[in-house]
Amino acid sequence: MSERKISPRHSSAILQAFSNGVTPRIGLEHVVVGRGAEIEAMLDDLDYRVAQGGGSFRLLVGPYGSGKSFMLQVIRNYALQRNFVVADADLSAERRLTGTAGQGVSLYRELLKNMAIRTRPEGGAFAPLLEHWMNTIQEQVMRSSELLPDNPRFNFLVEQKVSETLRSISFLSNSFDFARVLSLYWRAYQAGDDVKMEHAIRWLRGEYQLLNEVRFDLQVNSMVTDKNWYNYLKLFASFFQLIGYKGLIIFFDEAVNLYKISNTVSRNNNYEQLLTLFNDVNQGVAQHIGLIFSGTPQLVEDPKRGLYSYEALRSRLQESRFAQNGRRSFAGPIIRLDTLTNEELFVLLQKLCRIHALHYHYTSAITDSDIQEFMEVVTAQVGANQFLTPREITRDLIAVLEMMRRDNTIAFSDIIHKRDFVASREQSNPDELTPQNEILDDDSYFSGFTL
Repeated sequence: MSERKISPRHSSAILQAFSNGVTPRIGLEHVVVGRGAEIEAMLDDLDYRVAQGGGSFRLLVGPYGSGKSFMLQVIRNYALQRNFVVADADLSAERRLTGTAGQGVSLYRELLKNMAIRTRPEGGAFAPLLEHWMNTIQEQVMRSSELLPDNPRFNFLVEQKVSETLRSISFLSNSFDFARVLSLYWRAYQAGDDVKMEHAIRWLRGEYQLLNEVRFDLQVNSMVTDKNWYNYLKLFASFFQLIGYKGLIIFFDEAVNLYKISNTVSRNNNYEQLLTLFNDVNQGVAQHIGLIFSGTPQLVEDPKRGLYSYEALRSRLQESRFAQNGRRSFAGPIIRLDTLTNEELFVLLQKLCRIHALHYHYTSAITDSDIQEFMEVVTAQVGANQFLTPREITRDLIAVLEMMRRDNTIAFSDIIHKRDFVASREQSNPDELTPQNEILDDDSYFSGFTL
């Protein structure tokens, strides 16, 4: 890693995120270790499936602390660099694939709020995407017709171009009203009618709750609902491809929250919706769209409540019997993430030490032997071999580096060998726990017990 290759913005984001036990949005290329094969498989999905007009479905599976959220952010950043539109959301009790209280629409709204492009990687790119479309169409008309915007014929040619673009997605569900609202947006844009533009954006974002209000504001007879929100994402994926992007990649983190749904009917409804998404992508119906979920092994494999409890999903997700005994295949939808090896963790700690020194402009005195000693100390503590994860060990390292930075009289070895130095450890696995106030509907609460 060269000092010239990391900006202060990236190093600040990395150090702040790791010190707080979360995944940074930017700069991940400076700290990724040990995931070459997995990253290559997922980038092949982007380049050879989604960008070529198809679809992709992946489920990242790994135990707590294996770096699932980290991997999602890595692929998200690569997708942005490759000129895809990306959107991401955490699944939760309020945001599910389907529900009776607007959970599907809430998920859709979160995805649109977090929509990002290469020039707006932090999110909030939905409105700029529409403006980009408007500007691109006008530039194309100016080049092809050699007319200026003040020419009376210019607007007519632009209208034709808008209609031509929207006709290309007319084969998709809900495309008629989708195209109508985009046309209304264009006319409002031309007329400088901010109110009408806001009405169109509200509809596209799924923010209307009453159909009568939609009819009054926009004169259309449909809106985004819990049952059809995925159709609108497919429309956006095709639309984005038409206006110059390679497609839409959607990231769903914390899919374990589907597993935590206590009501069997509600949980199976969400599994059925997941099956719909899986079939849609893999049967060639969806175009220019990639769906990436992350979850724990328990989410997938629990025979009572997991995805394997839903036979149609089990038969599709189950891995090849040949992908065993250390042999790995990425042909199926599941990519399994093992926890980092000690060697990979060592490299990660090396990188963090260098980034910390670069960011705060000092020469690090920490040697490879110091890092090795640090790892031995934290892994030797009682229970560390069971609970210690990259999240905890990196958080501890940055805490030690901060102590040394603020008091240059103390040495690295003095801190880690102090009697009161205890490695941070999560005392439980929050990804795999059911909330205490949630009453389970079957005996799966006891499924972890063996005699």
